[in-house]
Amino acid sequence: MDPEKIMDGLSKELNSALKAMGKAKDVNEKEAYSRIVKNICESLGVFFDKASEMMSLDSDDDLDKEDIPF
Repeated sequence: MDPEKIMDGLSKELNSALKAMGKAKDVNEKEAYSRIVKNICESLGVFFDKASEMMSLDSDDDLDKEDIPF
């Protein structure tokens, strides 16, 4: 599956969970939504970490290519 689609889906779910948490009246319900938000944020963090790693690898590769005289 496309990582961008996954990140978009997670972002939409995060937005939805935050809205639902804001509307919740019961403390237990708010706690449940806060756990959902935490899990979604951690999932998004995995994608951002991997994207950051890939970007740093790409920039290192570009520097190596510039050093080649031909």
